Amino acid sequence: MAAAASVSLPIHGLPGSRLWARRVECGSRGPPPPRFAGARHVRRPSSAAASAGRRAPGARFVTCSASNKPSPSPTSSSSTEASSLAKIRSEVLSPFRSVRMFFYLAFVASGALGGLIATTQLIAALTNSAKTDAVPEIFKGLLIDIGAVSIFAFLYYRENNAKNAQVARLTREENLSNLKLRVDERRIISLSSLRGLARLVICAGPVSFITESFKLSEPYTESLLDRGVLVVPFATDGNSPTFEFDESEEMKDITNKRKRLWQLAPVYVSEWTKWLDQQKKLAGVSPDSPVYLSLRMDGRVRGSGVGYPPWNAFVVQLPPVKGMWSGLLDGMDGRVL
Repeated sequence: MAAAASVSLPIHGLPGSRLWARRVECGSRGPPPPRFAGARHVRRPSSAAASAGRRAPGARFVTCSASNKPSPSPTSSSSTEASSLAKIRSEVLSPFRSVRMFFYLAFVASGALGGLIATTQLIAALTNSAKTDAVPEIFKGLLIDIGAVSIFAFLYYRENNAKNAQVARLTREENLSNLKLRVDERRIISLSSLRGLARLVICAGPVSFITESFKLSEPYTESLLDRGVLVVPFATDGNSPTFEFDESEEMKDITNKRKRLWQLAPVYVSEWTKWLDQQKKLAGVSPDSPVYLSLRMDGRVRGSGVGYPPWNAFVVQLPPVKGMWSGLLDGMDGRVL
């Protein structure tokens, strides 16, 4: 009998952090107990009990696997429409924009009404010789109304364009946050699960580009981990990158850190490809160009470019995630693109 559950997923390399993988199907031997609700930790039997062929007291064998059906593509044609969540985030980021746009429309309507009245008065004055003296004053008022309508219409147009651009950017960020990552053979999480826990750097390109980026990051491994950086290697040529680690005893510590730095891998490659192609098209970058994207701690894009990631610049620009500066410099990830 199968039962749905959430399983806690610790991410190596992020001290004290614990993530929750959603939509994981767990099948167990026998029906779940009555209180099988919410999160459940998988307990393993002791080695002695396992070797004796019996179950340890209180132990429960649970086999967990992620669904092998990809979620609906976040980069489909419908994703071009602003999502409700992106609109809410836009309102939070610019709380007075709607108020400004309302007053702009009100001033446009007021000026248009005043211009209509002034136009009728001007026509009446031009057709009546007795009112000829009032023509200059009426014409002056008409010009003021036309100027007001033009100015406030321009302000509304600019504000509306800024709103649409912001919602479109936030929608792309939401689509990115819905993409899946594999932590290890048993754990698949969404990118949004790492918000507030890690600064992701996405390296997208052929395997040769990924391998060279891996080599270039070696001198900065420890500094990058101290700043919460985790790398997502995405090979766009359909091959799987192979990383070589020095397994000697004297290099054991640095090897473990490098494995933590490069532990993530994209899942459902077609969704990643669609999202990345859309970003390249918007940025005017060739589809075959290798690129990198650097994300802030809150999951928003802070930097991107063509070529290898500037590992040394990340070390200089990003504050550590622990120590006396933690918390104080959390917002110093850089401006949002």
